[in-house]
Amino acid sequence: MAVEAPSVSPKSKEKVKDAFERGWNVIVWNDPVNLMSYVVYVFQKVLGFSHKKATVHMLEVHQEGKSCVANETKEKAEHYAQQLLHFGLKTTIEKVKS
Repeated sequence: MAVEAPSVSPKSKEKVKDAFERGWNVIVWNDPVNLMSYVVYVFQKVLGFSHKKATVHMLEVHQEGKSCVANETKEKAEHYAQQLLHFGLKTTIEKVKS
């Protein structure tokens, strides 16, 4: 007896595709609380940045008000955002506009 695979709706296919595309930005926002050296430390610890790269992003946050620190799949972007939030950095994710 042959078993047919269940059909997948186009809407479900789009949700799966959306979740696994590297189309999600992780944005860190400026705040008046955290020291610049602490932000550099967190970027190195959570994102694996070199000291130089972490400093560049920290300065962008400080001077521009925000910095896109990663572009990942939705799941990985959410993971990074949760880790950064855990360290006290204001963080959001946003879908990249096509």
